[in-house]
Amino acid sequence: MNLFSDIRMLVLAEIDAMMQAGDLPAGLDLAAVAVEPPRDASHGDMATNAAMVLAKPAGMAPRAIADKLAARLQSDPRIASVTVAGPGFLNLSLVPSVWAGLLQATLQAGEDCGRGAIGAGIKVNIEFVSANPTGPMHVGHVRGAVFGDALARLLAFSGYDVTREYYINDGGAQVDVLARSAYERYREAMGLEPEIREGLYPGDYLIPVGEAMKAKWGDSLLNQPEEVWLEDVRNFATEMMMQMIREDLAALNVQMDVYSSEKALYGTGQIEAAINTLRDMGLIYEGTLEPPKGKLPDDWEAREQTLFRSTAHGDDVDRPVMKSDGAWTYFAPDIAYHYNKVQRGFDQLIDIFGADHGGYVKRMKAAVSALSGGRVPLDIKLIQLVKLWKNGEPFKMSKRAGTFVTLRDVVEQVGADVTRFVMLTRKNDAPLDFDFARVLEQSKDNPVFYVQYANARINSVMRKAVAAGVDVDDASLAAADLTQLTNVAEINLAKKIAEWPRLVEIAARGNEPHRVAFYLYELASDLHGLWNRAKDEPELRFVQDDPATTQVKIALARATGVVISAGLAILGVTSVEEMR
Repeated sequence: MNLFSDIRMLVLAEIDAMMQAGDLPAGLDLAAVAVEPPRDASHGDMATNAAMVLAKPAGMAPRAIADKLAARLQSDPRIASVTVAGPGFLNLSLVPSVWAGLLQATLQAGEDCGRGAIGAGIKVNIEFVSANPTGPMHVGHVRGAVFGDALARLLAFSGYDVTREYYINDGGAQVDVLARSAYERYREAMGLEPEIREGLYPGDYLIPVGEAMKAKWGDSLLNQPEEVWLEDVRNFATEMMMQMIREDLAALNVQMDVYSSEKALYGTGQIEAAINTLRDMGLIYEGTLEPPKGKLPDDWEAREQTLFRSTAHGDDVDRPVMKSDGAWTYFAPDIAYHYNKVQRGFDQLIDIFGADHGGYVKRMKAAVSALSGGRVPLDIKLIQLVKLWKNGEPFKMSKRAGTFVTLRDVVEQVGADVTRFVMLTRKNDAPLDFDFARVLEQSKDNPVFYVQYANARINSVMRKAVAAGVDVDDASLAAADLTQLTNVAEINLAKKIAEWPRLVEIAARGNEPHRVAFYLYELASDLHGLWNRAKDEPELRFVQDDPATTQVKIALARATGVVISAGLAILGVTSVEEMR
């Protein structure tokens, strides 16, 4: 039950009636008409901007529209009062029975509470993580992995057909460096001193790779020139790294649907096909780029290259796809990969990149726009850095990784649930501090504890109610006389629950899963506030002497728990029944 959507439909119906009655011009565009919580709760339960957004196209004063619309809305049985504020905003107050009906609908919906259909089966591809297959995942990947998975869960909950995809960057020079690094660990496994020279990967995580190479090849690769073993070792080490990455993701409760390989694009004609498609559109040409702004690099020289006319699709400058020596640029296989996703029939594409990829956004959007004829939108979310702290000091690197803090370091310290929730307590484009002590402390300042504690309190009072002989199954609670909930604190909690379906829709439309974490903290705060008031006002306690009254109070608590559990599921966090 999306109460805000229901009331918006009422507003639209009354506007349509006004157009038919001649009180408004016919054919007005109503897309901008919104119904939302008022900025000041004392003004009512909902507010609409209808008169303000229709005034100019209608050629009327907003107040004149508002007065007529208010009179019509007042006749609906759900509306207790309508007031016109300022130049023409309408504030609506609802009758108490609406909140009872909302709680009943929440209990009846259960785990599907807030589930939407705005996706309408639209096929969405979310590419995220896509870490180089050269070592274990580091903390920088954690935030992107959590964001991508939570976004996938959010969109699926909202009716989209979601595919999670990992793009394996196994076509560049970094996998050759991996092979050379693994070869040194192979030599070490054979009893020789490894030569971990500058530029190679120093982490201990490659020791098992060397042991596995020894088991597979024995001493047959020793003292052989690089051209003999490079390709085999590269493929072997890459697969072992990908297995490690899959295990890292599983530790974070992240599962991919598809793994795509950059290497598979080379030698298969896919890059050539994508570039030729752009060429047929007149978007590929031979040219010389203007020199970069600012101080020129020492090795910069004007040279003719094969360029993509990305400026025709919103980019700032055209981009090279082939170097002057005939080799593809890094951009070319990325174009081919995204063309592949368009050809697979996705209606929307979402890429989740690190903050250092900001300069890549416009060119990638231009390529997808061109290759899809503008049909397939590409949204790119940039993930800002995470700073780790422990005991007031920056958290040091993992010895195993050699140069960075790994995903496993974080998960083993605090657990997957805490890690996931905390990574969503800031918007993706804002830096995030992750303090190992703070995320485990039991206080209001720790969002994950505060939300889980609310859920634990709800389960605690439900157990007490059961012990008192009260039926607390959802069907029995939904059948209780919920109009008995009349205290302002109780109604305010019901109002916060009413925001849940609207919040899900807003978060899904904006690809913003952090909104769910923010909302859960607010909902938990309202629950805790009611709990604390009950210490001084016994009539607010969830368990009362009268079983029927207890059932009504428990229905409110359970409805809150239903929403908390639904929200945590979107975040990929397990809801707890008791704190230990």
